Amino acid sequence: MDRLAPMRLYTLSKRHFVLVFVVFFICFGITVFIGIAGPKIIDESTFSGSKLMMSNNTSKTGPFQLKSPPLSTYNQQLWLTCLIQLIQVDSMDFHKEFDMSVEIKGIMQDASVMHIHDNVYNRSRLLHCGAICEEIIVVHLGYLNYTQYQINVNFEKLQTRKYEIKEVHFTWKTYNPSFSQVEIWFRFVFVVFTFMVTCLFAHSLRKFSMRDWGIEQKWMSVLLPLLLLYNDPFFPLSFLMNSWFPGMLDDLFQAVFLCALLLFWLCVYHGFRVQGERKCLTFYMPKLFIVGLLWLSAVTLGIWQTVNELHDPTYQFKVDTGNFQGMKVFFLIVVSLYILYLIFLIVRACSELKNMPYIDLRLKFLTALTFVVLVISIAILYLRFGAKVLQDNFVSELSTNYQNSAEFLSFYGLLNFYLYTLAFVYSPSKNARYDSELKDNPAFSMLNDSDDEVIYGSDYEEMPLQNGRAIKASTKYEDETDSD
Repeated sequence: MDRLAPMRLYTLSKRHFVLVFVVFFICFGITVFIGIAGPKIIDESTFSGSKLMMSNNTSKTGPFQLKSPPLSTYNQQLWLTCLIQLIQVDSMDFHKEFDMSVEIKGIMQDASVMHIHDNVYNRSRLLHCGAICEEIIVVHLGYLNYTQYQINVNFEKLQTRKYEIKEVHFTWKTYNPSFSQVEIWFRFVFVVFTFMVTCLFAHSLRKFSMRDWGIEQKWMSVLLPLLLLYNDPFFPLSFLMNSWFPGMLDDLFQAVFLCALLLFWLCVYHGFRVQGERKCLTFYMPKLFIVGLLWLSAVTLGIWQTVNELHDPTYQFKVDTGNFQGMKVFFLIVVSLYILYLIFLIVRACSELKNMPYIDLRLKFLTALTFVVLVISIAILYLRFGAKVLQDNFVSELSTNYQNSAEFLSFYGLLNFYLYTLAFVYSPSKNARYDSELKDNPAFSMLNDSDDEVIYGSDYEEMPLQNGRAIKASTKYEDETDSD
């Protein structure tokens, strides 16, 4: 019978479980409070269009000549948005499609002006107005090559007979340099902590053969290095080189880690019921297929947006409405399929393993902690975006909706502390011994009466089992029996 490396989870009392959750919430709360006290994520500068008109022009639709604030690599990205204010006689909703032409120039440190691209970008936009009009993204630059930008904007087919334009307000948005420094330090702290936790977890399992690790322990040995990449030790490169590559690398690392976490939940909840050999074709392939589709769609959206913005800074997902709608429907279908499959595995595991004490303990703890993390994540998403989560412009406008550092740190802190907690409870305790008789099979989980014997073994090097009980006959007793 195969042996299973012991877990600290089995040695924890109810008081210890409560303490684990309390420490988790305290660490997460400290991260949130630091974020609340931190700087704003986005710096904004708003200007009235009437003051940005080119000479001898009185039209409310342009052309407008705009100069960005001075920029550095700590500003990371640059957005130009516009908000159109109408003189309305009613508050009825209406949509108006109009054309927009944009010319972008970069200003060097010596004040020389460089044309970023030779051509003028012509794009169509959809104006949606109710009581007020929605903000429109004019330009988004994913990385900054120049210390300042000059952008000329002109609107066409915007005037209507029913609604007259009162004013056009333009807003420059960049990352706050103070927030960029906070982000660098917090990523660095999480990288260091994750590296330490990974080393300690690997060190605690060094006495046990890998084939004797539990399925959670095997997955933690994969998730912890991926968490290290999720925290992105290469993040400072984005401030040292003007390129799209560091940002793309960060997006790729995040997608890989999050999808690995989704795969971990599927494999563990199914693995509780499937003991022994787990075949690749029947056990792993269906799960890899579902999660692989999620990873592929996430990476495709990121690459799609980045590549198009490199060629055209005025690009938005709204422009490719048909393609984006198809991608969104596909993504939602796969997410729904994943959720249904996960619920099915959880229900089956709870119904079949509720009377297996050790397996049941592993199942309850993972479910409880994961439920807490998911509830907090959903609450943060709702408070941050509200109903915009399912809107068409959700993906392309994510980065402009941050309000403070807490929204950034809460996600990073939540996932990091979640993995740290799992690593703590799944690692063997210091005095755990290799001769523990705990099996990775619910049929053999309670062969021994004593919990301490199951986890740590007894004082004897070998304890053969007979009718579910260890034979603890001493050598002296055996000798006396032989002499008789």
